[in-house]
Parts: sequence; structure tokens; C-alpha cells
Amino acid sequence: MDVSPDGDEKRGTPKRVVIAGGTGFLGSSLAAFLADRNYEPVVLGRRPERYRGVGRAVGWDGRSQGDWSAEIDGAAAVVNLAGRSVDCVKTPDHCDEILRSRVESTRAIGEAIDAAQTPPPVWVQMSTAHIYGDPPEAICDEQSAFGYGLAPTVGRAWEAAFDEACPSGVRRVVLRTSFVVGRGGGAMTRLGTLARLGLGGRVGSGKQGFSWIHEHDMNRIFQRAIEDDATSGAYIASAANPVSQAEFMRSVRRAIGMPIGLPAPAFGVRLAAPLILKTDPELAIYGRYVVPQRLIDEGFRFEFESVDAAMQDLYAKK
Repeated sequence: MDVSPDGDEKRGTPKRVVIAGGTGFLGSSLAAFLADRNYEPVVLGRRPERYRGVGRAVGWDGRSQGDWSAEIDGAAAVVNLAGRSVDCVKTPDHCDEILRSRVESTRAIGEAIDAAQTPPPVWVQMSTAHIYGDPPEAICDEQSAFGYGLAPTVGRAWEAAFDEACPSGVRRVVLRTSFVVGRGGGAMTRLGTLARLGLGGRVGSGKQGFSWIHEHDMNRIFQRAIEDDATSGAYIASAANPVSQAEFMRSVRRAIGMPIGLPAPAFGVRLAAPLILKTDPELAIYGRYVVPQRLIDEGFRFEFESVDAAMQDLYAKK
């Protein structure tokens, strides 16, 4: 079933949706999207005073119960995006934070739902398409084996915590999300800057998979998960047409009008990424091709099917 926003009901009291860990790019985008569709977004964040998006922001520590727990009671849905960004140098402390921030916040939400007099009927849980690892050219779907390494280990622990924390009677949806491209921030800000400087070429061989999804389609998948009672279990949230890293950056360059994209050898990225960009070089050197087979089989229609269409939308002059 595909949920189309064109026919949304605008009358009646807005339905509250709690977006945990929603003060960043993806949460702000989702809050604005849902507010336009007669929802009342309530965003949980560690620094709510910094939130500049749509809806109310409420403070939480992502670990223990507090005043934020009352927002869960009577909500139409909970969407959990909480987790430390993986766009960092993978020091032991950062790896520990990446894991703990996901598992502990998931457990805290489960406790709040379990204590609610009127628990939300659905919990939509973020996960990662990186759970399938980095197979060189294999195409992965929901039935594929999980991979090996930090990200797959974190993904398995994240989903296991969700399975354990979610009370019975609450519909469960897991979205194994790929790279979300959008205007409001995220990694596209950095990639767009590199492309404008003529540095947006292939990294290493350039053949590594680059699975992506436009933020609008990502938000439509969230809406579908909230509204469609038939949506349950784990889904890959990614466009149906993954591309190589080299093709993705060619599309970015075409959209911004930059004909040049200098290549970056893998050894150079391994040196420069942690020193200059303060990030993990493996985010660029490795990748995966994933296909949202369950969404396709259930009739979901992507509005941005090709990477070129997505990039033209992001970089078109408004």
C-alpha cells in the first residue's frame, strides 16, 4: 500500500507523533513533513533549546525516564532516530558512544511506552542498511545475510534492543535506512562543497555501492509506517536504484554544473579524512548496493527513482 499525502485529511485535532533524537537534519525534515499532514510533532533532544525546526522540542538524556515520558502517553506514534552520528573518527570512545546511544535510547523509549496508560499503537525504529556490511558488488535485500564489522554489530544490537524493549500490542516497524539526501543538511552539505571545489570525483575504484534515498521519499516511508496497519517488520528504506560512488558524484556534479571531479586514491582518503574532515575514511571507501524489495513488493512508489532526478531537485534554483 502506498500512502499519498495528496488525499490527507486536514480536519480534526492534530495527532501527536514523538520523534526521539529528532533535532538533526532527518528529524527536522520529518517534523515539517508531518506537520503539513495534520500531525503535531514533538521532538526529543539532548539540547532542545537549539532546535529550530517545526513542532515542540522537549529535553531528554536518551537514557533515563523524565518529563519527556509523558509525551509518549496518548501519542499516535513514536519514531526513534536517536543515535550518535557515525560521521566521525572511529576512536574507541566514539565507537562506544555510537553503540550505547542507540541501545540505551531504545530501551528508555520502551520503558516509557510500557508505563503509558495509552501507549502509542506503532513504534517506528530507525536502523541502518549498513547492517549488511560492505559486499563489493552484491545487491542486498531484506533477506540478505548481515555483514561483519562495527556497523553491522551496532545494527544487530540496535534491532535486538528494539525487539526486547517494544511492548506486546505495539506494531513494530524497522527501517534499515541508507544515505538520505536532502536540502536541510546532512552529509550532502559536505559532498556538495567538495563537488563545487572540483574534488567530487571517484574515491578509490569508485565501484563501491552508494545506496541513497531522497528525504521526501524517506518521509513518505515514515508516514506509511505510521498510518498503514499492514506495515510491520523490517524494511530497507532506500531508493530502488542504487549506483556506484563514482556515478553518484557524477550526478552531483551535473546538477551543480561542475565538469571536473578530481579522483581521490584510497590511501589519500585514509590519510586526509580523519585529519582534515574529522571523519571515518571507510564511509567513502566502502559501500553497499541495497534494494527495498519489501516496499517494492507492497506497491510503494518512489517519487525520486533516479539519482539524477534527486540531485536536480536538491540543487535546482527555487
